[in-house]
Amino acid sequence: MTVDRRGSAVHLTDLRRVYGGVAALDGLTLHIEPGEFVALLGPSGCGKTTALRCLAGLEDPDSGSVEVGGRDLTRVPTNKRDMGMVFQAYSLFPHMTARQNVEFGLEMRGRGRAVRRERTDEMLDLVGLGAHAEKYAHQLSGGQQQRVALARALAIEPQVLLLDEPLSALDAKVRGQLRDEIRRIQLEVGTTTLFVTHDQEEALAVADRVGVMSVGRLEQLAPPAELYTAPRSPFVADFVGLTNRIPARIEGSTGHLLGGTVPLLPGSSGGPEAVVLVRPEGVHIAHDAEGTASVVSASFLGGHGRVIVRTPDDGLVTVQVPNTDVTGFRVGDPVRLSPRGDAALAVGD
Repeated sequence: MTVDRRGSAVHLTDLRRVYGGVAALDGLTLHIEPGEFVALLGPSGCGKTTALRCLAGLEDPDSGSVEVGGRDLTRVPTNKRDMGMVFQAYSLFPHMTARQNVEFGLEMRGRGRAVRRERTDEMLDLVGLGAHAEKYAHQLSGGQQQRVALARALAIEPQVLLLDEPLSALDAKVRGQLRDEIRRIQLEVGTTTLFVTHDQEEALAVADRVGVMSVGRLEQLAPPAELYTAPRSPFVADFVGLTNRIPARIEGSTGHLLGGTVPLLPGSSGGPEAVVLVRPEGVHIAHDAEGTASVVSASFLGGHGRVIVRTPDDGLVTVQVPNTDVTGFRVGDPVRLSPRGDAALAVGD
């Protein structure tokens, strides 16, 4: 798909923000390309929302700079930054219809009635709510209210769209649907977007690049597939997806474990003994009457299955298997594990 990159470049440079002696941002530098969709991912308190609020002008950094479209906005007030914002709380005006909510920002900017109506209708159609334009917030579901909030944010044609945990108040099915809609809409309009979430599935599903944050710092910023398959730090490997910690012997750029070998990612421990971080899909499991490992549990998870195995050293290894294979494993079955050979990160034990 070819994307019309109409957004503005964003440069957050060496941002620092301290609250009561605790650094919420500790030298954060983040560059977002025009029209790019970047997600910031991390646990509570890692600084991701503070970074978004500094970009929005809702927080002032103690030091560092915020630049959008080549303009320094570090000390520019929020209402002069041309940002579209969608938060966890829908924040719709209850006394206004969906149409009036979307029109509000345009009216504040002095747009004429005809222009407001045309733009509002366009945005409501974009989010699939053209038929609900005259409904009030209490007449709309949570997912529909968040779509109105998104339409309102986009109606003003912002330089940057900011999404702060916009899906966390919705149930799982609606969250998945709206997540996909947000990505479709962002691709269609081409607005530079910063999306903050603690949900790794959301981040990996929608973003061009995902930044993983920890204690105010950006641990890694990379496309989703690279972030998952080539984590640069133990924190990223542990936070994004499930990870097994398997003892290994290290020789150069090779890890020896579970009777096989894996190539090691850059930044791995030099050994000679280390722990290798292996994804569940990176381990092969086979029934073996002479196997020294045994099945602890086997679970059917819909699209795939998961088998947990106890190893001879009393460790636990999680293995992902096809969903059709799950019923073939029973508690206590002797099995043999081996690495599939995917590259992995070795860390000091």
